[in-house]
Amino acid sequence: MSAVMNASTPQFTEMRLQADGGVVAARSGGEGAPMVLFHSLLADDTSFDRVAPALARTHKLFILNLPGFGASDRVDGGLEAVADRVAAAIRAMDLEQPPVFLGNGYGGFVALMTAIRHPGLASKLVLADCGAAFSEPGRAAFRGMSAGAKEKGLAGISDLAMRRLFAPSYQAAHPELIEERRARFVAVDPQTFHAACAALSTLDVRDQLAKVAVPALVLVGEHDEATPPAMSTELAAGLPDAKLVVLPGCAHVPQLQEPEQFLEAIREFVG
Repeated sequence: MSAVMNASTPQFTEMRLQADGGVVAARSGGEGAPMVLFHSLLADDTSFDRVAPALARTHKLFILNLPGFGASDRVDGGLEAVADRVAAAIRAMDLEQPPVFLGNGYGGFVALMTAIRHPGLASKLVLADCGAAFSEPGRAAFRGMSAGAKEKGLAGISDLAMRRLFAPSYQAAHPELIEERRARFVAVDPQTFHAACAALSTLDVRDQLAKVAVPALVLVGEHDEATPPAMSTELAAGLPDAKLVVLPGCAHVPQLQEPEQFLEAIREFVG
């Protein structure tokens, strides 16, 4: 392992976890109860950089690059295989207690699927801007993005991707952040992107939510167009022990758009 610095203290360390026949890359840092962070489809582990320093003051963080992102090996087999690979990586961390799972967007779906398939692995779930199933227009959007990327490449759909992350007014006011996020999106492995779009376009775990026996905090940006608030409302209603919080003024990635609001929303729940 080699030490690297995050955007702010504390120091984070790069990890390579041998998991279920592949490597899962992560950064770890901080002290306290463990917490594992799962990033969105249109990003990578750096999408938590604006909240990681604060979270690391109270928790031992493990910021994943999900399978197929960054230095993590790709895995075939849909969200189920991604969840199983992630579960193996978390077990390889050899933690003294079950961690909190915190997922945003695609990462929220992966965190939820991991909790469903591997009971007892998580102590709590923070599920930001995700759900249990998409509407038909939502499913069609993933099919359309995948088709567009096959025709024009990820760069050719980057404007659409940014719109799914941030409202136009926010983009206009924060051009540097948008270009940074665009560069991260364009660097996503295309095969992983297409596989994730295919998985999300057919996902429906509503009948499995009752299996989740741990407390959940479901967050959603008020202006999220990618996973609209109705999806989070349905998710929270289907989980046995869940609270729903709508984040005013936010879109799909509240931890990037309004990090202080995001941290305040989860602080009491994560402890």
